Parts: sequence; C-alpha cells; structure tokens
Amino acid sequence: MVTSEQSVATGSRLDLLSINTIRTLSMDAVEQANSGHPGAPMALAPVAYTLWQQFLRYDPEDPIWPNRDRFVLSNGHASMLLYSLLFLAGVRAVNPKYERLGEYAVTLEDIKHFRQINSKTPGHPEYRLTSGVETTTGPLGQGVGNSVGMAIAGKWMEAHFNRPGLEMFNYNVYAVCGDGDMMEGVSSEAASLAGHLKLPNLCWIYDANQVTLDGPAEWSFSEDVRARFKGYGWNVTGVSDANDMGSLAEAFQNFLATNDRPTLVIVDSHIGYGSPHKQDTNLAHGEPLGEEEVRLVKKFYGWPEEAKFLIPDGVREHFREGIGKRGHELRKKWMQLFDEYEKKYPALADHLNRMQHRQLPDGWDKNLPSFPPDPKGIATRESSGKVLNVLAQNVPWLMGGSADLATSNKTTLKFEGAGDFQAGNYGGRNFHFGVREHGMGAALNGMALSKLRAYGGTFFNFSDYMRPTIRLAAIMEIPVIYIWTHDSIGLGEDGPTHQPVEQLPSLRAIPGLTLMRPADANEVVEAWKVIMKLRHEPAGLVLTRQAVPTLDRSQYAPASGVAKGAYILADAPGARPDVILMASGSEVALCVDAYEKLKAEGIKARVVSMPSWDLFEHQDQDYREQVLPPGVKARVAVEQASTFGWSQYLGLDGVVIGMHTFGASAPLKELQKKFGFSPDRVVEAARRAIARVR
Repeated sequence: MVTSEQSVATGSRLDLLSINTIRTLSMDAVEQANSGHPGAPMALAPVAYTLWQQFLRYDPEDPIWPNRDRFVLSNGHASMLLYSLLFLAGVRAVNPKYERLGEYAVTLEDIKHFRQINSKTPGHPEYRLTSGVETTTGPLGQGVGNSVGMAIAGKWMEAHFNRPGLEMFNYNVYAVCGDGDMMEGVSSEAASLAGHLKLPNLCWIYDANQVTLDGPAEWSFSEDVRARFKGYGWNVTGVSDANDMGSLAEAFQNFLATNDRPTLVIVDSHIGYGSPHKQDTNLAHGEPLGEEEVRLVKKFYGWPEEAKFLIPDGVREHFREGIGKRGHELRKKWMQLFDEYEKKYPALADHLNRMQHRQLPDGWDKNLPSFPPDPKGIATRESSGKVLNVLAQNVPWLMGGSADLATSNKTTLKFEGAGDFQAGNYGGRNFHFGVREHGMGAALNGMALSKLRAYGGTFFNFSDYMRPTIRLAAIMEIPVIYIWTHDSIGLGEDGPTHQPVEQLPSLRAIPGLTLMRPADANEVVEAWKVIMKLRHEPAGLVLTRQAVPTLDRSQYAPASGVAKGAYILADAPGARPDVILMASGSEVALCVDAYEKLKAEGIKARVVSMPSWDLFEHQDQDYREQVLPPGVKARVAVEQASTFGWSQYLGLDGVVIGMHTFGASAPLKELQKKFGFSPDRVVEAARRAIARVR
C-alpha cells in the first residue's frame, strides 16, 4: 500500500496538503448530504490541482475575463471536485448583469449544503447558478461537446479580433471526462469534428479509471481509446499514475507545445485512489463512504479522523500565491493591452465589449427586407435565408451552419467576406458541422457560452437528434438559435421518416425555449427581430420547404404582432366573431382562405396567427383574452402536427385539424388532400364548432 506521502509522486508537502483538502472536502460534503459521488473527486484531485495551480490561465477575481482558459468538468457527477477548487481558489461571484461582486462564488457553508435546496452546490454543476461553472454538465458527453464549441469560439475570436502586437485572444479549453463520456455518442461526434478542424487550443483529460456505475468498465467498454483518437487526428499522450504531478505537468506541457491538433491526455487512475478499502463498491456507485470508511481514509491521508470540512492553515494562501497571483497578473496585462487596443481599434473594441455582454451593435436591424403581397409567395426557409444574410452583415459575431443541410436550410452566409470556418482558416463564419446533429448542438452551446451568437440548422424532424443539447441550452438560458426547416408533411415525397409530426408539441414542452413558426415572409422578419433581442433564451425557428402566400398587410393586420406570440390577423365586424380560426406557420393561409369563404356565407370569423405559444403565454391576461375572448367558445385549430396541446386554447367545444399518423410519401397536394388540410375542411370544422356551441 502506498503511503499518503507517496500518493503524490512529485510536489511539496503543501501540494499534498492541498490535494488532500480537495479530497476530504469532497468526502465530507457527500457524507453530510448522504448523496453524491466521492470517488471521482478523490481520484482526480491531483490532476485538477496540477492543472489549476500550475497551468490554468484564470483569474479567480474575474471568472468572466474574456481571455481566461476554460475548465469544463464533463463528468459532472464529480461536482465536488469543481466546488472544492472554486472555494479554495477564492473565485468571486458574478451577477446576471455580468457585474463582479465582492463575495465568493462558493463558500464553506455552500459546500456544507451540497445537494440541498437553494444551494450553489447542486448535484451537478449549473451554469448561471454558480459563478466559475463554465457550462452545465451531468448528462455525460455534453461537457466535452461544449468544449469543442468553446475552442471553436476561441479560434474565431483570435482570427477576428487579434492584431499585430495586440493578441486579445489565445485561451485554451480543458475538459475532464471519464469512461461514461467516452461511451456517449455525442463525444464521438464532437471529437471527430474537433479533429477535422485541428483545434490546437483544446485538451481533453480522460480519467481512465475503468469503472462505470454498473461495475467494471470492461463489462461494456473495451475499445482502444488511444487508437480511436489518433484516428480522429488528435495528439494523444498519457499519464500512468494520476498522482504523479511531474508526469501530469509533462502532459500539459505537451499539449501547450502542440499547435496543429487537439490533445487527449489519458490519465490512468483508480476511482477513490488513496483509499485502502472501498475502491470499487460505494465509490463506483455514487454513494457516501460511510462514517467508518471516512475515518479510515482520513487516517490514511494523515488527516484528523474526526475533523469535518477542515481547511488546514496555508492551503487557501497557497492557491492565492499560485493560480490567484498568476491569473491576476495575466488579466492585468490583458486589461492594459485592451486599453491600447481600444485606442487603435475602437470599433473592434466596442464589438468585443458588446459581445461579452450579449448586446447588439447599433443598427443591427438596418436594411431588413420587406416582402410585397404575393399569392404564390415563397417558402419561409427562403425568406429566413434572406433575413439572416442581412442580420449577419450587421452583427459580425452572428455565425453558424448546418448539419450537412445548408443548401436546404438556407443557412449559408453569402456576402463578401463571410467565408468558411475550416482548419487553418478560423475567421470564416459558415460552419460545416457534417451529419452530426447532436455534436452540432453541443458545439453551439459552447459557442454561445463563449458569447458568439451561434445558429445551427437541420430538418425539423432531426431536432430529435439535438434534444439533449436544446434542453441544456434552455436550462443554461443561453441564446442559441436553431433553424429547423421542412417543418411538416409539406416536405412531401420523403415520407414519414422525414415528416415531423410530434416535434412541435414536444419542443413546446421545454421550459424557456422560444419556439417560433412564422406564417409568411414578413412574419419571418418579425420572428428574427424577436430572436435577435433574446439574451437568455434559446430560440427555434420552424420553417417551410414549400412556398406560402405572402399576405397583403394592407388588408390584414401587420406582422409586428408576432412579437406577442399570437395576434388577430383578420377579424369580424365589430370584433365580435362567431368562431375563431387559429393556426401557426403554413396553415395560417388555410385559415385566411376559410375566413374569406365564411365571410361570403355571412359567418363572422376571426383568424389568429399563433407563431409562438411561449411568447403568447408571457403576455398579460388582458391581451390574451383580447385575442381569444373567453366568451367565444367556437374555435378551430389547424396545424400539420400532432394535436397535442391545442386543447388549452380550444376548450371543450373546439375542433382541431391535425395529424394523427406519421404522414405518407407523396406530392404535397396529394398529402394535403389525404389528411384534410384544405380551406373547405376548415370551413366545415368552423360550422361544426359553431353548431356545438349553439
């Protein structure tokens, strides 16, 4: 058995004391909470300590310094490792307005309340809840996926902002991950993309402890990770003992010396290393050690056996003299450099400042198109592409791409100077994510966390491949933009495998996601205006493949009503309708046609365009009742999607025309006839709804 002195092969006794403080804090917090994972923090303590104390360019006094190195704990179940580091390094808190506060991000009291209600130390790290947490992790594979987006953002900012003698950006991204991260498919997509882009500022630290929740990793995982990553085009190095600080330092130096590809550092560890007893049982299954085992482990570490949450004298001061002093000097030099940069390049400095605060540049909405009335119209994906190209010229940090469908999604930026982001050309703004929807979503989150205004596109049906990353964007409150086209059975011959049916209602169920399905080209313009002003919400833009009529706004209400989520597009005389027709997207035109037919029959109808339920629900009750008066109970909803959810607007007497199957493979007009999406069907439904009420 190794002794506590031997458990860190190189380094001073103060290094060992600091490492064991991380370990014992983690044990004590998990024990007190009676919940959590003590093993990974215990095993990884020397790795994280070496990185933070010797290499990480990070100022604890300013955890949002733009050029800081990023530290991502992808195996978020090891959260106590990060909380211990934030506490010991003295990382300061920042509020939602990006103002630095005098208080600490994590206090000892916060650690004592690990996993408790209203705590800053939840079971898995949460961005925006705890300053110093770069991204919300826990679902395995997501953190490493985010790290690729952070590295992409770093390289783009280098290309865009740096000038000779004025290097504003050169940060690195470190992501700690485990066997579970390596097994998740998103990590493969992300690693493949990073290798293709040859991102030299990205370092993954793989904790190869050979243990999963079920038991030994060999039960389910036997691949050669080293060979896999070499195949991706990564630089791969290894450390045979997680406690060998000298070898760890050499591995990080190897990363810093590698300038043509990302680096994977494989660290061989044993979960709960240092404990002479429970090394594969409770530790692996994420359970507290138990009081007796805690005492034995502390004795092994040379720690007072009965002490809880002990911070030995000199440990916090040691961190202050290490990462604290180094980070302070680096940020101080950067701020001095920025002062000079601001004088020489005031426009770029202004952009940098605005980007960091999620603010838009002056004139961001200038020259936006206005579309004339046109019965034939254009597809909303087409009008979106036109709007996007104008906005991207006005907002230099608006950028993105598609999962191999840029031509279909109309996400390509075509103006002069837009360029492609590729290995060796990191200044381009068009991204080719390949057929990697999940990896794209994770990268977009990382880009948004780095303050780029990132968008990504695919067919709406394949939003299913992105769902975990969409959900996390909503949890983190970051303004990622999703451009989803081919939004209904209207895509035609590709059939049920490509025709989205359940996606609209299921995405509407995600709290905080602003989902928008505009009805025509001018609603698209207004939708983009709403989306661009979002600072803390992701948004999904759901667009048609087929042409939809561009409505005559001199005859119908202006499209600016989109900003309220739903608005009265066409109304009955005296605003006293007998029936309300409501729809989103392409089906609004069907309701308008039905409205005109009903009017010719003397039936008073109202058409309500509902591009965003989320925005509508944020309006006050007076407005909602103005649009949907409680006294008008005859209502019809029309949407080429599952009918789930419409009942909240229809009531007991309403009628819904929607999808009850997965669609079919056929030309558009045949599909519309087969599934009943026609003005006559809407008229018939309106009559039926009125009859029910009467």
